[in-house]
Amino acid sequence: MYQRKIKEDTECGITIAMKAFGGKWKPCIIDAIGRGISRPADMQRMINEASPRVIQMQLSELVAAGIVIREIHDGFPLRSEYALTETGKSILPVLAMMNSWGLENRDQVLQAFSLNDSNPLEELRPAEGRSLMEVCQTT
Repeated sequence: MYQRKIKEDTECGITIAMKAFGGKWKPCIIDAIGRGISRPADMQRMINEASPRVIQMQLSELVAAGIVIREIHDGFPLRSEYALTETGKSILPVLAMMNSWGLENRDQVLQAFSLNDSNPLEELRPAEGRSLMEVCQTT
């Protein structure tokens, strides 16, 4: 079994939060489920930059962390749907605050990162009032 060389600080809330819902697509997936998108195929259509395999892996990690639950419906083909647990629902205000912070500081962040990027990030600017999931679709 793999053992980390550097011990994680499990007394740090930020470390724990990032372990639970940090990652490139997890916040967008949590936001999508919070907005009523429950099927992986629908999530993949909304977050089309992420492959179905990546979304499935992220969903599995969110299930393991107790943030979402998976319901499997009988029939052919089998159908899986995901819903937020109470713990998952408690993350939604954090994501809303992250979205607000990102919109408020967008220009500064885009300017800082465009200096090191050959592709201008200007075209990635989301319109005011877009949801986190809509923003994730374009970034």
